[in-house]
Amino acid sequence: MYHGRTTGKGPSNPTPIYQQPPRLLIVHISLPCWADICSNLCEALQNFFSLVCSLMGPSRMSLFSLYMVQNQHECLLPFVQVKGNFARLQACISELRMLQREGCFRPQSTSLQLAVEDGLQQFKQYNRHVTTSAALTYTSLEITILTSQPGKEVVKQLEQGLKDTDLVRVRRLQVVEVTKEALKCSDSASPVEELSNDESVFLGTDIDLQTIDNDVVSMEIFFKAWLHNSGTDREHVHLLLPSQSFSSISRARDNPMCLKCDLQERLLSPSLFPGTADGSLKMDDPKGDFSTLYQMASQSSASHYKLHVIKALKSSGICESVTYGLPFILRPTSCWQLDWDELETNQQHFHALCHCLLKREWLLLAKGEPLSRGHSLREPATTFYVIVPSPSPTLLVKAVATRELMLPSPFPLLPENLPVDSLKIVESVLDGLELEPIYNPLQVWSHLYSHLSSSFAKPQGRLHPSWESRALKKHPCKAGQLQTNRVRATVAPLPMTPALGRAPKMPAASKASSETFQLSMEEEEEEEYPSGL
Repeated sequence: MYHGRTTGKGPSNPTPIYQQPPRLLIVHISLPCWADICSNLCEALQNFFSLVCSLMGPSRMSLFSLYMVQNQHECLLPFVQVKGNFARLQACISELRMLQREGCFRPQSTSLQLAVEDGLQQFKQYNRHVTTSAALTYTSLEITILTSQPGKEVVKQLEQGLKDTDLVRVRRLQVVEVTKEALKCSDSASPVEELSNDESVFLGTDIDLQTIDNDVVSMEIFFKAWLHNSGTDREHVHLLLPSQSFSSISRARDNPMCLKCDLQERLLSPSLFPGTADGSLKMDDPKGDFSTLYQMASQSSASHYKLHVIKALKSSGICESVTYGLPFILRPTSCWQLDWDELETNQQHFHALCHCLLKREWLLLAKGEPLSRGHSLREPATTFYVIVPSPSPTLLVKAVATRELMLPSPFPLLPENLPVDSLKIVESVLDGLELEPIYNPLQVWSHLYSHLSSSFAKPQGRLHPSWESRALKKHPCKAGQLQTNRVRATVAPLPMTPALGRAPKMPAASKASSETFQLSMEEEEEEEYPSGL
């Protein structure tokens, strides 16, 4: 069994909902599978980072690094701040596209293990170069291994190879297998096996195993999950239901039934992207006038935000026009500070609530916490929400209008008797439309990715020289040497590289690699953490 030492589950300060850990992506794709995966993976990464680098407000991702493992491990991108570094991320993706797609080789069994250790060592080195306040933010690392090999075999390989490795700085280690059905390189047509309950218990929480399809949309969705708050230090929302309604399942009849939930975004607000059609609409923007549930939960003075259910509604008894803002999702909490019995009971009650609401075709009307907590004797303003059940174990939360927000709507009912000619003409037009049973947003695109990517190419104000150009100024290429944006920073898991002036003799390739890494750390520290801050 895997006995790696992961982050201890001791007390820690609550982190804002937007705070995300540094991430290391290791692409572990063998030939000839790389020919089938390369284009989809690169397009998905390009689309994902065009979104992340364009989002206004707090940064959704902090640090990112990428390794490639084929016949040996290779660092294509050392740890960089994601926001403001789209050019470097794009150069790394371009380099992925140029990697060899044909041929064969015998991969080294230790390459994947060395990539994990190498990335962890670079993460530690990065922390040594940044200021103390920034280093406290980057306390743990999440490692994702995207592989074309059978996931269970990769997990066993990591369990064996990393059993003596100190992983105290690793918050999560995840293996993601690209399913074989869509790969031409597959030697077997058998479907991907799911982990049984016994095997899931065997793996525990140290190494997670997941599968994704080999297509752009599936990979995009996987990477976008990095934008969700995956912290388990505390629950986000307490959903309070009147005790008299649940006296049969609530132990304390005098106290409201409390369901502890985690909060999750359903959509990205268009107002968070520069230059979009909805960029001037700030109602959905956490920085705007309306404080969304997501933002209020992250800024609540208590450890959680409270939603008080005040009544039930028939599902057909609410008009869509009175809901506003972006919807959010509630799910049973996974906070590690709760004991297992409480977590299980909370999940069971949550699932039972979803089931009962669906069966009765009910919605819930809930009252949020005050928008402001002043010392005035006046009653503070509050926001109301409608809670909608779904067949999945989640609840959809949408803000609902109140009396103060309503405008007159003197719309008469449709006339019963309409002209026959008009009916025939309109019915003829409607018959010509293609009818879809459902709306699938994954099949509709607005060309936002290309719009955002192209916006980075346009000069806006004074441009700072890129990391690569600064490196070339200090280390000019020799005559006949090709100048590219390619970055190499493979660092062996050894002590810190000494200063350039006192560097010991080493092979040319290793020396150039170490100098490049050290230079990048010095430059990034000067630019991102100026003295005096």
